[in-house]
Amino acid sequence: MNFYSRVECVCVCQVMGFEVDSINSVQFSNHTGYSHWKGQVLTADELHVLYEGIKLNNVNHYDYVLTGYTRDTSFLEMVVDIVQELKRANPNLVYVCDPVLGDHGSMYVPQNLHPVYKNKVVPVADIITPNQFEAELLTGKNISTEKDAVEVMDLLHKMGPDTVVITSSDLPPRLGDRFLVSLGSQRILMPDGTRKTQRIRIEVPKVDAVFVGTGDLFAAMLLAWTHHYPTDLKTACEKTFSVMHHVIQRTISYAHEMAGPGRRPSPAQLELRMVQSKADIEDPAIVLEATVL
Repeated sequence: MNFYSRVECVCVCQVMGFEVDSINSVQFSNHTGYSHWKGQVLTADELHVLYEGIKLNNVNHYDYVLTGYTRDTSFLEMVVDIVQELKRANPNLVYVCDPVLGDHGSMYVPQNLHPVYKNKVVPVADIITPNQFEAELLTGKNISTEKDAVEVMDLLHKMGPDTVVITSSDLPPRLGDRFLVSLGSQRILMPDGTRKTQRIRIEVPKVDAVFVGTGDLFAAMLLAWTHHYPTDLKTACEKTFSVMHHVIQRTISYAHEMAGPGRRPSPAQLELRMVQSKADIEDPAIVLEATVL
């Protein structure tokens, strides 16, 4: 089940072989990176009605739930109720959550969503994909060093999720200023009942452009690749970040070609080139390698 408003997540999961039941949290004419948009926002009551319809037909059997951006606390709380019910039916269900709160030191959702994510959503999530700002908000601890990042990921593990990927950070890259540092941590339950933790670091090239939908695409790809590599976060992240690289490079090349020399691409020209990237999504060439910490 997918509670996303972005078509990227549905397309990617279907290309990777998943059957997807999608519930749009918003129904907009276009994404909000454009100057204008029109449409409707799904309420918590409307979400409840849709889910009740699924239940009445006894087709509420899922292996994964994927959620992302919302601005409404009641909607988010309804998602938590649904996830808990689905987990009671299938204890092996994996809930992948992109806890969209903000970036670069400021929130771009209402502040009352913060305690809902911290106290209700993260505890039922299995995989979360915060950026540095969101990870700091959720744990109350600042990240200034790699050691800080590891401690923050450990705190997030204690809150619930077994897999944490900090998608971007302000940590100094070893490859130079043209890269961003991302980090991941996965707790693995061993046959003897103990837990082993794998932690990785990966540096990703920066791109001088603003894209809409990359966070959605990342969460969907991580879901897919952790499905194929459930105990190998290094490989899952290398494949996920490599897909992102291929899609973004193809998009920026197309956008500059369409915009022409010296012109900044428009939001329409920067729409992610998903269809053209189908082969990379299914079987990406690994161009970004992770380091095990």
